[in-house]
Amino acid sequence: MSLNLNPDTIFLYIAYVCFFLLSVIFSLLINGLLIRFTRTLGNRQIQHQRHMRWSSSVKPSIGGFSFYILFLVAVSMTAIFNLRTKDPINEHLLGLIFSASIGFLIGLADDAYNTNPLLKFLGQVTCGISLVATGTYIHATGIYLIDVLITLMWVAGIMNSINMLDNMDGISGIVSLFILFACFLVLLIEKDLFSVYSILLIGVAGSITGFLFYNWNPARIYMGDTGSQFLGAFISSMSIRILWKFHDPAGSIIQFRQFLIPLIAFTIPFIDTGTVVIRRIARGQSPFIGGKDHISHHFAYAGLSDQQVIFLLGGISFLSALITSVIVYVKEQLNETTIILFYSYFFLLFFIVQYFYNRGKRKQINKSHRTETDN
Repeated sequence: MSLNLNPDTIFLYIAYVCFFLLSVIFSLLINGLLIRFTRTLGNRQIQHQRHMRWSSSVKPSIGGFSFYILFLVAVSMTAIFNLRTKDPINEHLLGLIFSASIGFLIGLADDAYNTNPLLKFLGQVTCGISLVATGTYIHATGIYLIDVLITLMWVAGIMNSINMLDNMDGISGIVSLFILFACFLVLLIEKDLFSVYSILLIGVAGSITGFLFYNWNPARIYMGDTGSQFLGAFISSMSIRILWKFHDPAGSIIQFRQFLIPLIAFTIPFIDTGTVVIRRIARGQSPFIGGKDHISHHFAYAGLSDQQVIFLLGGISFLSALITSVIVYVKEQLNETTIILFYSYFFLLFFIVQYFYNRGKRKQINKSHRTETDN
């Protein structure tokens, strides 16, 4: 993989690094000012928030504003960087901007008014429709209607998954950051680093990095639905453009390679959402009602500190990003054996998490029994 370090390329690398650092600084300033000037914005339904989140303390859920502001800054920066890139601002970018903006507004409405779940879901579907209408959708089967349905399910699923991960300080932010890192590595490997999408990735990644300074345990600020819905819409859109484009050889009935790459990049969201949905349905509960039964909670129940949970899930996400880049780099040499090995990585992690989930559940039950006995 050649980096082609000519003077123009070096200049763009330096410009990208500077833009990332400026995004981090702006995020730190924006979130710091928001914390200083508002203490209650986003604190809707305090008892509900305490039921949903691991921490019992209530903090302003305004981190999403910095994400969206720096996303708009990144969009505006494309007018400058686009002079040196090959991607024009086209309908695909417009669809991404529209989808991310709808996601931001959905989250803002939910933080402010606690909107009906059905209305929220319809908004998520609208995010997917805006992508499809502008030519961004998952080409998985070659049958347009099925591919559109897969795309809508993907967008709504990731938006809900990122939202569900926002249950403990730092988790959703660090996982989202490394998913964007995986996308960036893929662009680097594909020699498509100097594109509009790279600029957007850098801007949003910088905003998350600055936000994590205030969201790290113990958090002083939460991203709220404003942040998680925006990130879900943005990440799902970027993944369609970057991670879902690798098809199996012609004649393949099932796209094992195409599904593998996003599966690995989104390892933690898939495992967390899958675990919660399966176990809540098994208990006869609705998977759409929040609770303290996510994998992060059960790692804590099993004995890990909040900081250790962040490092563990962040470390898995970082490793998954590296594995994603390896898969893309060797994609032409992939055979049935190596594909099975990469799928095994995901399922091995899934079952390891189930072990700790059950262990944490047993400890929680034993603790409750001891408490009842003492009383």
